Amino acid sequence: MSWRGWRLWPQSFTALWRESLQFRTVLITIGLSSFAILVIGAYLSFSVQANLFQSRLDQVLGASNRADIAAQRVLESSDAADRAAVQGVFSSARGLIETTSSSQYIALIRVPDQEASSIAPQDLVSPGLSSVLTPELRAQVQADRDGQFWQSVSLANDSGGADPGVVVGTQIEIPEAGRYELYLGYSFADADQTLRFVQLTGSIGAIALLIMLAVITLFVVRWVIDPIRQAALTSRRLAGGDLEVRMPEKGADELATLARSFNGMADSLQARIAELAELSVMQQRFVSDVSHELRTPLTTIRLAGDVLDAQRESFPPDTARTVELLHTQTERFELLLSDLLEISRYDAGSVTLALESTNLVQLAGDAIESMHTLAEQRGSDVRLVAPGGHFDSELDPRRIRRIVRNLLGNAIEHGEGRPIVVTVDSDEAAVALAVRDYGFGMTPEDAERVFDRFWRADPSRKRTIGGTGLGLAISLEDAVAHGGRLEVWSAPSLGSCFRLTLPRHAGDEIPSSPIPLPPEDAAGTATAVLDLIDSTGSVTTLDDEPSTRKGARDA
Repeated sequence: MSWRGWRLWPQSFTALWRESLQFRTVLITIGLSSFAILVIGAYLSFSVQANLFQSRLDQVLGASNRADIAAQRVLESSDAADRAAVQGVFSSARGLIETTSSSQYIALIRVPDQEASSIAPQDLVSPGLSSVLTPELRAQVQADRDGQFWQSVSLANDSGGADPGVVVGTQIEIPEAGRYELYLGYSFADADQTLRFVQLTGSIGAIALLIMLAVITLFVVRWVIDPIRQAALTSRRLAGGDLEVRMPEKGADELATLARSFNGMADSLQARIAELAELSVMQQRFVSDVSHELRTPLTTIRLAGDVLDAQRESFPPDTARTVELLHTQTERFELLLSDLLEISRYDAGSVTLALESTNLVQLAGDAIESMHTLAEQRGSDVRLVAPGGHFDSELDPRRIRRIVRNLLGNAIEHGEGRPIVVTVDSDEAAVALAVRDYGFGMTPEDAERVFDRFWRADPSRKRTIGGTGLGLAISLEDAVAHGGRLEVWSAPSLGSCFRLTLPRHAGDEIPSSPIPLPPEDAAGTATAVLDLIDSTGSVTTLDDEPSTRKGARDA
C-alpha cells in the first residue's frame, strides 16, 4: 500500500464506522470478546504457570531434602580420620546425592570462617552452577545450618541456551572436615514446555473462538440489520417520491411488526399526499380559473373607469375623487390578478424562461430610471454602482427586471427617504445584484418570513406604493427558476440588503456570490450608519464616482 493509501485509511475507517451499523456492531462485539478472552486467558495462564511452578518446586525441595538426609547419614556413619578416607567418604556422599536428587547440577563449598583443615576435601562445583550462585543465597545458607533455601535461576542447557530452574541450598557436616554448603540445581524445562504448550493451545483456541464469534455475530447482525436497512432504503425511496414501495412482511416477530407498521404508515402517507395533491391541484385550478374569469369583468370595469377618469374634471369634487379612487384601485386589482396568475403558473410547474444574453448593469439602470419619479417623491437618492458587472449573462430579462423593480420598490417604501445603493458585480461563474437601503430594517424573525406570500413585517404600517404582497414571493420563484439565489440581510435601525445571485450561463453551479452578504458597512451601529450619509443624502463610503449608464450612475 502506498503512503497516500495509508494516509486515507483512517478516513475510510471513520466513514465506515459512522455509516455502517453492521460493521460497528461486529467490531464492538469482537473487541469486547477479545478483551474478555484476553483477561480470562491471562488469568488461566498465570494460574497454570503458578501451579506448575509450585508443583515442580515441591518436587525438587523434597528431592533435595531426601538427598541431604541420605548424604548426612552416610557421612555421620563414617569413621574416616585421614585425608584419603575422608575423600572416599566425600565421593560416596556425592554419588548418593546425585542418585537421590536426580540433579546434574551439584555444588559442595566449604563454609567460610572455619578452622583450616588439611584433610578437608576441595570445593566441588558443577559447570554452569557457579555463575548462578548469588551472594544473597549463600549468605542465607551459611547463616542457618538446618534451613533449606531456594532461588529461581536460569541454567545453561546442552544446546547452548538457558532454561528456567531453581537452586536449592542447605548445609551438611563432614566429619573431621567441617561444614559444607550443598547446592542442587534443577531445570524446569519440562514445566516450561508444558506451559508453552498450554499457552499455544489456549491462543489457538482463543483465535478460533474469536473467528466463530465474528461469524456468528455477522450472521445475527445481518439477520437483524437487513430489515432495518430495507426500512431505510424504503423510506429513502418514499422520500424520493416513490409512494408505491413497501417493506416485505415475513413472520410474526418484532421485525415483522415493524414492517407492518411501516407499510401502514406508508399507506396513510400515500393517501394523505394524494389528497393534498388533489386539493393543491383544485386550489391552483381555482385560482387560475378565478383569475381568468375576473379578467373579463375587470377589463370592462377598467374601460369604464378610463372613460370616467378622462371626464373627471367635469365632475363635482366628490364624484371626481370617487372616480380617481376607482381608477387607482382598478389598476391595483389588475396587478393583483397578474401576480396571482404568475404564482399559479409556478405552483403548476408550467413556467418556461425566455433566456437572452443580457447585461445586468443596463437592466438595473433601466429599472432605476423607470422608478426615478417615485424615488424623488419619497426623497430617496438611488445610486447604481457596478465595479465589475459589465458581463452579459443568460437570463430572462422580463423576469429579472421584475425582481429588480420589486426590490427597488421595497427599498423606496421602507428606506425612510435615505439613500439607496444598487450594486452589480460579477466573476467568472456568477453575476449578482444587491439593493441596500438604510431604513428601519427587520428583526431576524421577520427576515426569515420576508419571502412568504402576503406577509408584512408591520401590518399596521400603511403601504404607500400599493404593492400586492406577492412581489418578493414571485421574485424568489424567478430567481430559483434561473438556478440562482435571492437572499436578505437586515437588522433593526441598520437597514436591509437584498442580494440576487445568478449563474452567468444557464444550468451552471454558483460556488459563491461576487457581492458579500452581510454588506461591508453592516458592522457598525445605527449611529455609525447614519454618519455614513452626508447632508446631501449620498453615501460617503463608496469610492466609485458616478459615470455613464454602462458603468456606475446616479438615478
